[in-house]
Amino acid sequence: MEAATIVVAPAPVVTTPPAEHKLLELKASSFPPAVKSMPARKVIAGKKKLNGGSGGYVLEDVPHLTDYLPELKSYPNPLQDHPAYSVVKQYFVNPDDTVAKKIVVHKSSTRGTHFRRAGPRQRVYFQPGEVRAAIVTCGGLCPGLNTVVRELVCGLHDMYGVTSVSGIVGGYRGFYARNTVELTPRSVNDIHKRGGTVLGTSRGGQDTAKIVDAVQDRGINQVYIIGGDGTQKGAASIGDEIQRRGLKCAVVGVPKTIDNDIAVIDKSFGFDTAVEEAQRAINAAHVEAESAENGVGVVKLMGRNSGFIAMYATLASRDVDCCLIPESPFYLEGKGGLLEFVEKRLRDNGHMVIVVAEGAGQDLIAKSMNFADTHDASGNKLLLDVGLWLSQKIKEHFKKKPHFPSPSSTLTRHNVYCTLLAHSALHGAMAGYTGFTVAPVNGRHAYIPLYRITEKQNKVVITDRMWARVLCSTNQPCFLSHEDVEKAGQEDEEPHVPHVEGENSLPVKSPLKCNGNGHLCNGTT
Repeated sequence: MEAATIVVAPAPVVTTPPAEHKLLELKASSFPPAVKSMPARKVIAGKKKLNGGSGGYVLEDVPHLTDYLPELKSYPNPLQDHPAYSVVKQYFVNPDDTVAKKIVVHKSSTRGTHFRRAGPRQRVYFQPGEVRAAIVTCGGLCPGLNTVVRELVCGLHDMYGVTSVSGIVGGYRGFYARNTVELTPRSVNDIHKRGGTVLGTSRGGQDTAKIVDAVQDRGINQVYIIGGDGTQKGAASIGDEIQRRGLKCAVVGVPKTIDNDIAVIDKSFGFDTAVEEAQRAINAAHVEAESAENGVGVVKLMGRNSGFIAMYATLASRDVDCCLIPESPFYLEGKGGLLEFVEKRLRDNGHMVIVVAEGAGQDLIAKSMNFADTHDASGNKLLLDVGLWLSQKIKEHFKKKPHFPSPSSTLTRHNVYCTLLAHSALHGAMAGYTGFTVAPVNGRHAYIPLYRITEKQNKVVITDRMWARVLCSTNQPCFLSHEDVEKAGQEDEEPHVPHVEGENSLPVKSPLKCNGNGHLCNGTT
């Protein structure tokens, strides 16, 4: 049997500093003299703030400037006199409002972990005239970056009367390279219509001491850091060093990741766009594969360590015959292998579409090529091209050269989501919170300690019903051995919940295993 292989992959994006723009001209910002350290209470930087309550309630709180600057003065929130909010019934967030991390519980369960609800407070710890804010974007490009920058600038100006906001150009390095740009509502008015980031970005380059030196020298007292998990780890280090020096400076992380690999949060901006654009690529691959005799379309999508884009795009498309993600190992040769499944699907349908996340099968590729691990400036493992490798293996298997079309890709933007994210971030900073990131948790925006989202990555749970839906949609085997499934089940186990007998009690969950057809099941009927 011969197969024509079609590989569809997004065009590479070149990350470069922004070109000079008539409304965004690089210049030395007029920062005030260096800020001196204030008398600080001795507090261990990075220490977790856990507050308990009745019924097993736990609040994982975020740091506050008064934790180490107890004499800090507070002021009435200027929003109380803002005409736009005069008709709002309850605009200020109740200080006791929290957001539950887990909303599906048993009747006998404890209340569990909660996070502080995001939003404006009645008291703020910065007067508008004293605020010197800085915004930086780091890591890879993502739809919505410019929208977040715009809404931070406009929100600070329109809601709090802040007039001094600077952009740090070129990522973390821009702090000590002294590359800055003045940001005003006028200069950022239409940047949400552009792709990329007007501030430029880079990977790595984080020297915490130098960055905090620059923050202190320039008199910056609010830092908004937009980036992925690596960037947020850097933000946590910066926040700890600022606290150690006793500086009145709020550090706020805004999580950004297309492939949704940041833990705790529902999703980050850019994810929906990625899934939407992935469907376009899948549709193109399906049309071309269907037009060729024994055509195989291979669509490589983003997903270094997490396969969420591939999983959701597969479910949304319904044209995918096989979905491969980093969390679920697979093998090529032999009974139950991928190539055997490809042959079967071509015999049945005459064509097929394979969606593969970029981080899938890396161990297989490295082994076949004797490739040693290398890393980029951010410490991320450099990935080998699984799309080309997979197409080559299919070509070798079917003895036919594949065809490589190159469809273009566009970007859409999540303006409403990014606006809520930016406003929640600046409300938290004005209220004196620091060392936190802001994101939706179960549909409600919350302030989450930075350590909470950097301690592990969010990954697809292959023993979860969502992945089972993908397998049902594609009718592909799971490619897992019994040992793989048992290991995955152990890794994904949640803390023990006491089982209480009663009329509404649930049966004990049976261990997952692969059935004879290579599908996941739990042995129940």
